[in-house]
Amino acid sequence: MTEDNIEQLSLDYHRAEPKGKIQIAATKPLANQRDLAMAYSPGVAAPCMAIAENPAAADLYTSRSNLVGVISNGTAVLGLGDIGPLASKPVMEGKAVLFKKFSGIDVFDLEIDQSDPEKLTDIIASLAPTFGGINLEDIKAPDCFIVEQALRERLDIPVFHDDQHGTAIIVAAAIINGLKLVGKDIGIVQLVASGAGAAALACLDLLVGLGMSRDNIVVTDLHGVVYIGRDEMDPYKQRYAVDTELRTLGQVIGDADIFLGLSAAGVLKPEMVESMAESPLVFALANPEPEIRPELVKKIRPDSIMATGRSDYPNQVNNVLCFPYIFRGALDVGATSINDEMKLACVRALADLAMVESSDIAESAYEGERSQFGPEYLIPKPFDPRLILTIAPAVAKAAMDSGVATRPIDDFERYAQRLNQFVFRSGLVMKPVFEYAKANQHRLVYAEGEDRRVLQAVQQVVDEKLARPILVGRPNVIQARIKELGLRIEVDEHFELVNIHDDKRYYTYWKEYHRLVGRHGVSSDDAKKAVATNNTVVAAIMLQLGDADAMICGGIGQFGSHASHVAEVIGMQDDVSDLSTVTALVLPSGTFFICDTHITPNPTMEALVEMTLLAAAQVRKFGFEPKVALLSHSNFGSHDDDSALKLRGARNILREFVPDLHVDGEMHADAALSDSIRNKVIIDSSLSGTANLLIMPNIEAAHIGYNLLKMLGGGVSIGPILIGTKKPAHILTNSATVRGIINMSAVACGQ
Repeated sequence: MTEDNIEQLSLDYHRAEPKGKIQIAATKPLANQRDLAMAYSPGVAAPCMAIAENPAAADLYTSRSNLVGVISNGTAVLGLGDIGPLASKPVMEGKAVLFKKFSGIDVFDLEIDQSDPEKLTDIIASLAPTFGGINLEDIKAPDCFIVEQALRERLDIPVFHDDQHGTAIIVAAAIINGLKLVGKDIGIVQLVASGAGAAALACLDLLVGLGMSRDNIVVTDLHGVVYIGRDEMDPYKQRYAVDTELRTLGQVIGDADIFLGLSAAGVLKPEMVESMAESPLVFALANPEPEIRPELVKKIRPDSIMATGRSDYPNQVNNVLCFPYIFRGALDVGATSINDEMKLACVRALADLAMVESSDIAESAYEGERSQFGPEYLIPKPFDPRLILTIAPAVAKAAMDSGVATRPIDDFERYAQRLNQFVFRSGLVMKPVFEYAKANQHRLVYAEGEDRRVLQAVQQVVDEKLARPILVGRPNVIQARIKELGLRIEVDEHFELVNIHDDKRYYTYWKEYHRLVGRHGVSSDDAKKAVATNNTVVAAIMLQLGDADAMICGGIGQFGSHASHVAEVIGMQDDVSDLSTVTALVLPSGTFFICDTHITPNPTMEALVEMTLLAAAQVRKFGFEPKVALLSHSNFGSHDDDSALKLRGARNILREFVPDLHVDGEMHADAALSDSIRNKVIIDSSLSGTANLLIMPNIEAAHIGYNLLKMLGGGVSIGPILIGTKKPAHILTNSATVRGIINMSAVACGQ
């Protein structure tokens, strides 16, 4: 995407059906007369009266506690200026989308045709009963100061002018980390600002709150230096007036440690940058064209650190790093305002997060670009999922500590779990499995210890105390990749490293492997070679001999090849004839388990019975009671071909030998998911409600069905989970993500 075609692409994007970027979606069913009576008359009277008696009950019975008003009069829109309220609507819709995407907060965007600040304040105040918080947007200075201050005094909900405070929070976090890199003290550095609007003054206020001396700040605007005695200055700008004879940016920039630009393109000249102090921070934040281009600054001052407001340069100061999460924390404790303590907590959390290793999700959003704390990575990227997990709790705690929280959080661990479920939809499903894994602390060996995804996952496994990891691989490769990824894990302290080429157990391992497979045409030389060259064999032997409690392999190579090594070394449970897999799929409509997606091409009737029982046991480990549907093209006897008969026979065997299991079939997929459809076909089904364990007639149907559900339903998968092994062993697919590996680590240690 280039600057030349972005305008047309954006127009096409916005006018695609449905027009705009947002819509309203119901959160409760409205499918019959009963639902209608609950949603509207007469049932709706009950919550209305409850709220009339106790206004706080609105948080229980309405969406208010998760609803923010994004409000503008269109007088200072982005870099477009005073384009009016109607023309500002695409921006406000965009803000609504970002709130929902990054923090799960719902938004009504309101564009108000009123430029008088007092009248605008009255209008917004009158709308306050609708919202849990108000985000003011794109209101010109000084009107924005007047409106925000008046609303903060009149209302008991958070009011936040993002152009001021959002920008200030991101800038402050970046400056803190920039000063840390160049070894300068915030209390003594000199800062020169270009621009004295709402954002610039809010940045300066917050930096002063963090310890910067007001005496070390010089502000310039369109008319030059803001000095004591200058005519026509509003009181907000007057606070930063200095006693000086200097009148231009060029005259005051010399020896400055920091340039903060929130003004206009091209105002910072090369000779001005050249005159700045050693290792200067140059924050050229005008959009879309900065005060000076980063490549020009780097040419003149290679010792500088740059930040801009653009996404095509490092260190983008983007308000999306802040506003979704500061509102998330504020709403979750019922904060009556967003105060300085909450803003400072947000700054510190954001700055600290930049120094943690990069997120795989952020990397994937930026085409694999890895980020490590340094001159070109002062602040996190917008798609980093840890932003909500880090900032929202910090803000919530600051609200509680400063006395503005009306619903304090009493269990921050549980709160963190709830936020985690928002980021990773598998979170709620995985909760009991994670808890079991944490309680047991199994030794988990990863065959592909050199894989970057595995290393990133192991960092989080260590952080969350899910297991005691063992990595198989070459020490120099593993250490180099840990450094490359900016991870904090260290050998011996956090994980055991097994390099089979200099491990004293090599002899024991190849002897054990030869004992297990020698009668399958594997010579002693073959066994030595297999252990020396195949990490899956090494991991399996470790598990077999008790040097590990569980194993993860795969992610590279063929699934079937890894499965054959697991089968020949680990073996199968008693009375199990073959391995199979079950894959969990977390959909908006519920969680479903599909079997078998990876192992058995065309299972027999007996194999179907076996895999159903194994899969049902696995479903219970996730905290679900299995409801089994044996799926077919036949619907309760409508066909009598071999496929239908084997499923029918499997059902009969299961009903006879496991009468307590909720199972029925053979049936169509729609009958499995709908009571009403199923009851039209057969009246005495042994299955009630929606099936959650779907047994497919063959691997082809399983693979097709799984991928259709995943793509059309917007599902998140967990697995494939290998079932039937004597000891916990699982195989990753080539497309496994870091989060997927973490989930499978918990599954492996939760058995």
